[in-house]
Amino acid sequence: MTENRAQLTSSEIASIWTSYMQDSMSKCVLDYFLKHVEDEAIRSVVQFSYDLSSSHIEKLTTIFQEEQIPTPTGFTYDNDVNLNAPRMYTDLFMLTYINHMAKIGLLGYSGFVSISARDDIRNYYREGLNETSELFEKSSKVALSKGVFTRAPYIPYPTKTNYIDTKKYLSSGRPLNAVEISHLFLNIQTNLIGSKLAISFAQGTPRDNIRKWMLRGRDISQKHMQIFTKTLIDNDIQAPCPSDVSITDSTTPPFSDKLNMFHMSFMSAAGTGNYATAAAASQRSDLIVNYERLSLEIAQYAKDGADIVISNAWLEQPPGTIDKEQLTKKKDTME
Repeated sequence: MTENRAQLTSSEIASIWTSYMQDSMSKCVLDYFLKHVEDEAIRSVVQFSYDLSSSHIEKLTTIFQEEQIPTPTGFTYDNDVNLNAPRMYTDLFMLTYINHMAKIGLLGYSGFVSISARDDIRNYYREGLNETSELFEKSSKVALSKGVFTRAPYIPYPTKTNYIDTKKYLSSGRPLNAVEISHLFLNIQTNLIGSKLAISFAQGTPRDNIRKWMLRGRDISQKHMQIFTKTLIDNDIQAPCPSDVSITDSTTPPFSDKLNMFHMSFMSAAGTGNYATAAAASQRSDLIVNYERLSLEIAQYAKDGADIVISNAWLEQPPGTIDKEQLTKKKDTME
């Protein structure tokens, strides 16, 4: 660690560790995408995203080394990606996937900035926030040009400012407001990407328990999409109709089961965060209840996935504190 520089806080260690794990995963996924992408406009987006992940890995590695903290294993080319695997994903899926991951990245980087105290760490995440914003802009423009950027539902412009004058506004009987529609729309999109990933991972895995877990994740995502879509339709709002961003019929796995399990756990965590935000922002009681009960379903799914990962010794442990009680017991034994 550089002399006279403040030691990293627990929040900063958590941030760089989490970032390294996610960027090492992304780098493997994007390298496989680069091997198969055909559309030149989409390739430019994939390349830009790959370059960002590569740059982030280099910078984070330097931080770990300077602080004399062990660099996480994360995910590597040698163990977690098969570049010779046939094409699993269409170009449009790659584009939609990157656009969606950029949204998650924007939330993540803004959060990391807010919990970092040291100048160099805050600067790293501010720069990452700007880079991810540029990635979202690039991927959105290409998606718009390809006709696959799914817009949120339109509603009439308000003609005046209104105030809530009855508690009935909080009941399930009133029409949806714009805030509630926006969250329903976002969560439909999130579950669509999650269901497609789950299917692709199920197609390739040789392990029966992982295949069943992935297909269960697909079923959960599809069920949640149906609930959110029905809510919109019941309120005379056209549900978003995303273009087909399907996968191919290849059964050769491009990624390791370890990476796939981490990826689905990451998506589950992002989905839970989206549901919590949506529940807090929504005012209709039925929406809040739905988000809370569906979050519990995701939590149980994630727990069952963690059990699989632990049983295969794939779950890398984040940096933590020392168990002082165990340390005392060990000392007593030695004496």
